[in-house]
Amino acid sequence: SLLSVGLETGRTHQIRVHMAASKHPLVGDALYGADPTFSAKLGLTRQWLHAVRLRFTHPTTGVEMDITSDYAPDLVHALEVLATR
Repeated sequence: SLLSVGLETGRTHQIRVHMAASKHPLVGDALYGADPTFSAKLGLTRQWLHAVRLRFTHPTTGVEMDITSDYAPDLVHALEVLATR
């Protein structure tokens, strides 16, 4: 499943730990129990974790920041592989 996750805090590994605790580790996240054969089938050599959108208040100016980022080519490829299954 492709999820959209909102963070309450900026704690290190927050998403990774919670997903692993629910028995659904991130694809490619060997440290937290992901299946390495599935990652290999998708051509991934890293964990599938990407910030598509970040929103925050700039600490100095107080301006609301809204930053977006497309998926990296390896993640796009993995989605294409999954779509053909």
